[in-house]
Amino acid sequence: MKVVNYTDLRLNLKFWLDKMVNDVEELIIKRKDNKDLVLIPLEEYNALKETTYLLSGKNREVLLKSIAEAERGKIVEQNLMRILSFTKYNIIF
Repeated sequence: MKVVNYTDLRLNLKFWLDKMVNDVEELIIKRKDNKDLVLIPLEEYNALKETTYLLSGKNREVLLKSIAEAERGKIVEQNLMRILSFTKYNIIF
């Protein structure tokens, strides 16, 4: 995680934006007399939003239940190609 002050960010904006995208890294922007900010690449933001969604509400319950079942050895192996061929024809088990 990199830290930069607002003035340096403003003067070298292209450098910092390219660095964040290329390094897939967060950038803390320090601002005098204001709250600091964090700049992250869009793909990282989307991953955080997806994780938040998966770990909230009903999804969280289903996911935790599935993890517990897998840890107890209660798993069923499936052939992914078979599943995909059935879902192509809207046949879902």
